[in-house]
Amino acid sequence: MAELGWAKELHSYAIVQGDASLLIRNTQVHLYGIHIPDTGNSCRTSIRPIKCMSRAALALDFKIQGFVRCELIEHYSDGSVGGQCFTHDDEDLGAYLIERGWALALPEAPFEYQAAERIARHNNKGVWGFTSGGY
Repeated sequence: MAELGWAKELHSYAIVQGDASLLIRNTQVHLYGIHIPDTGNSCRTSIRPIKCMSRAALALDFKIQGFVRCELIEHYSDGSVGGQCFTHDDEDLGAYLIERGWALALPEAPFEYQAAERIARHNNKGVWGFTSGGY
């Protein structure tokens, strides 16, 4: 990847976007290997100012608390990138969303994502039943 002229990793403060992508150092990062279905917007009223975003974006915003590390995997023609991103304590954000039912594993996703999706579906979490209350 370095020969293409872009970094292999980003580590910095992240701002969660409405589509559940991350804005890191002026680079839009899409979580690799997942698809975030449209769940409509929800509002998190326990914070000020109140935040209204997709359920996946709200869950990410709750989880990351600012800083993330992303290992970049793909570079897209619109200038954005795809990467596997982790919290400061190395929790995989794509897996986090899949486990809660707010994202689906794409065919090229790691096996762990596929297994986590099956478990979330079996337990009726997130989009599989909207029974998940926590982020």
